[in-house]
Amino acid sequence: MLRDAERVAYLEGQVNEHSNTFSDMRETMRHFENRMDVRFESVDRRLEQLDQKMSRQFLWLVGVQMTTLVAMVGALMARG
Repeated sequence: MLRDAERVAYLEGQVNEHSNTFSDMRETMRHFENRMDVRFESVDRRLEQLDQKMSRQFLWLVGVQMTTLVAMVGALMARG
């Protein structure tokens, strides 16, 4: 009978150890998820800034092209 009690106690210890290991793994995964959330938020902010910068540069490009077009049309009209 004592042998069975030792086996049960051993198994309970193993189950408890596995439970602790899984709890540690869950906590590690939560920490990892939080780090990834922060990282993705940072990447999102940088992409938004890049998008705004590209929009401003596109507007400048269109403005320069329109100015050039108006100047060329004006030159052609003055010539003719």
